[in-house]
Amino acid sequence: MRRSFSVLLAVLAILIAPLATSALAKSAPVIPSVSFARFALSGGTVSGLSNSGGTLTLSGADDGTWLSPSQTVPFAFDELVASWNATTPTDTWITIEMSATGSGRTTKWYTMGIWTSDPVPAHRTSVSGQGDTDGFVAIDTFVRSKKALPLTSYQLRVGLHRTATTATPTVRFIGAMTSATVDKYDIPSASTGVVRDITAVPAYSQEIHAGEFPEYDGGGEAWCSPTSTSMILGYWGAGPTAAELASFPGPTKPDGTPYVDPQVDFAARGVYDWNYQGAGNWPFNAAYAGTRGLNAFVTRLRSLAEAERFIAAGIPLVASINGKLPGFFFGKTSGHLLTIVGFTATGDVISNDPAVPDDSQVHKVYGRADFENVWLGGSGGIVYVIYPSGTALPPNVAGLPANW
Repeated sequence: MRRSFSVLLAVLAILIAPLATSALAKSAPVIPSVSFARFALSGGTVSGLSNSGGTLTLSGADDGTWLSPSQTVPFAFDELVASWNATTPTDTWITIEMSATGSGRTTKWYTMGIWTSDPVPAHRTSVSGQGDTDGFVAIDTFVRSKKALPLTSYQLRVGLHRTATTATPTVRFIGAMTSATVDKYDIPSASTGVVRDITAVPAYSQEIHAGEFPEYDGGGEAWCSPTSTSMILGYWGAGPTAAELASFPGPTKPDGTPYVDPQVDFAARGVYDWNYQGAGNWPFNAAYAGTRGLNAFVTRLRSLAEAERFIAAGIPLVASINGKLPGFFFGKTSGHLLTIVGFTATGDVISNDPAVPDDSQVHKVYGRADFENVWLGGSGGIVYVIYPSGTALPPNVAGLPANW
């Protein structure tokens, strides 16, 4: 009897072991594959450009190009978001393209953006209708086709252009974030003990702008991204000047009432994507910050533990969320931008969230797990990193591909 019981236990152990292993495998956190590369503009291949001091300018002709070296990604990637910082005087603009390689073939060149700081429809726009068997561009993100073979490297190509002027655009930064798709980023992180509230970040509500400038998508919920970007620019003292605001949007609305937080209107015009017909293009918001003299790029973070590194360094973030968030003014969202400005002693997220009726309600706290669910599970951890020269970024996580 004892022997039979022992045999039964042994048999059960054999049967249960694979199930236990499978359960452990399913419950083990999946660390997202994300990497970020910034290119040395002193390298690469130029045509029609001057390449001096790490910046690109036109050397005489009205058009020129810079081609990056091939960038190998440490995993097979499914998505790519490019970022750039440039100065574009009137009648100048830049184009940003990407081509990827993998499984013995090279894709065509996809346009990741046409950019100018001037409000010119033809020169600040995403490009639709680029899809083929390898992938497509969803406004600001290259997405590999599900049926396409893996991609493991890429190149970026930047074009500088001008017409009817001798001025030249200047490009001082180009980079890209690559990531591999996962069904859901399910990696709840314990707090690293960072307790900080960057209260110097100004509080701007998007809702007080509802109905303003319909040609730039009319404020309100449509302006969460430029409102969040404006808060970060205000923190760094890089918002528009009084003279700029006097020119646009001006002191008063058509009904004679004054504009409140007019820097948000200014930013909405400065980031508006004429193809998307909205102000939420991720790289365009980063590029707008770049026109204000700051360094800015778009990447994905793997957890709030990584976000805590930036807060500890005094660098607030703009984050993209999607889904149901307890305490959120609208309850849930199909896509929203807000800021991360701090963490409480229990690791909860302190945010300047523009989705509130007025500025007095912008500063609020979200539960850590709730926030990670709609941020990592909603956008894959997208953030805008915006900071001035001379401010050091925190160290990347050891043992993982650099993602900033």
